[in-house]
Amino acid sequence: MSTGLKKAPLDGCENSLSPEIQQEKIDEVRRLIGPQSGKLALYCSDASISRYLRARNWNVKKAVKMLKATLKWRLEFKPEEIRWDDVAVEAETGKIYRSSYKDKYGRPVLVMRPRCQNSKSIKGQIKYLVYCMENAILNLPQDQEEMVWLIDFHGFNLSNISIKVTRETAHVLQEHYPERLGVAILYDAPKIFEPFWMVAKPFLEQKTANKVKFAYSDNPNTTKIMDELFDMELVESAFGGNDDADFDITKYAERMREDDKKIPSFWKTDGYPAATPPPPVIASPSVQNSNSEPDSDELSDVQAEKSSSRGEDDESLPVKNS
Repeated sequence: MSTGLKKAPLDGCENSLSPEIQQEKIDEVRRLIGPQSGKLALYCSDASISRYLRARNWNVKKAVKMLKATLKWRLEFKPEEIRWDDVAVEAETGKIYRSSYKDKYGRPVLVMRPRCQNSKSIKGQIKYLVYCMENAILNLPQDQEEMVWLIDFHGFNLSNISIKVTRETAHVLQEHYPERLGVAILYDAPKIFEPFWMVAKPFLEQKTANKVKFAYSDNPNTTKIMDELFDMELVESAFGGNDDADFDITKYAERMREDDKKIPSFWKTDGYPAATPPPPVIASPSVQNSNSEPDSDELSDVQAEKSSSRGEDDESLPVKNS
């Protein structure tokens, strides 16, 4: 297998497998899913299969089941065919956008601002999220396969989020974009978010939950972590950076339309990122423990879900040193 991917540390199972064994498992998955054609064949690169194996701790049977479900989903949902003008209405408030900077490890950054929620449509919100995920992947450098989520909780209230959308977001991220999230930083989440978090947390697999970090502007350790991950000159002031510019939908739409022009060539024979086998792990930043993306309907929704959520271990909200 080739070398060079910059990644966060993975689980012990991967570290214990030699590159030869990893390749054998990749080949076995490819054999079991059978021949694919067109875009699905491009999707099933060694790197892609490796992500499904890692998500299932290198269990071939589970990885095959997961990958087959994604291939069916991609055939039906057609994420690579979504264009900016299909989702522009969802995007106009800047509730999710890809920043113009990457982190110090070359990972694209999706900024999320729950207060800017402008839609009640679960279908519309998920379609826009998928567009953003595909766009971030389109902009990955050769040596990277992960992205970063920065979630700005300033001005947040519970009406901004939905349990149903959160559940669907977790499903799409974990089942169809495995090992794509490097870290999700929840910045200045208020106290009122905590009950929702306890309801949403069980939707996440432990591996995903471990990538979610709570950060607070009044915590010196947060400043250290942000400095380690980003060039703070480029980062929005909402996250303690020096960029005070407001989100400009007109300029952003131009960027996205330009990106859309790259999609057809991206999906030609050698267009899918990491079409070569994924390299062994090079440690990337490790922030510290918590969970993933939030969304709540109404308080009654939260209460209803709460009764069915299993009592998971509470994690303290502040980000701690790794």
